[in-house]
Amino acid sequence: MSDDSQEEVEYGEPQDRERPLILLADDDEDIRALLRAHFEDQDCDLLENNNGADALETIIVHRPNLVILDVMMPELNGWQICKYVKSREEYEDVGVIMLTAIGPVNNELTSPLFGADDYIDKPFDFDELEFKVRKVLSEKKRSPEE
Repeated sequence: MSDDSQEEVEYGEPQDRERPLILLADDDEDIRALLRAHFEDQDCDLLENNNGADALETIIVHRPNLVILDVMMPELNGWQICKYVKSREEYEDVGVIMLTAIGPVNNELTSPLFGADDYIDKPFDFDELEFKVRKVLSEKKRSPEE
């Protein structure tokens, strides 16, 4: 992982967390900085990655409650990560919001094909992002663990 401090913290099982764990996965430092600044004021814990391979490793190790995932990243793209996560039962409680500049039509058509819970286009509006984050976290929290 690109940030050693991520390996030192144990966040526990997703359903047992008091605060949601959110992974910000984007190769653009400016986008991550904007997202970080926004979410630091929220009641959540944050992890960050700047490439797809590290993002997938973070998902496997920490099982975040939500991944805000860029499509175009080095090593693995967001679609590959989303497909992997959504094809495995052990990650059914991980929400995925695709954050990308591929355009609203492509996003609307492509996001569901890979199982994304939602998507948002760059440049994004923080009110829309916050609405979608709350919606996906709420849906994942309601999912029964049976």
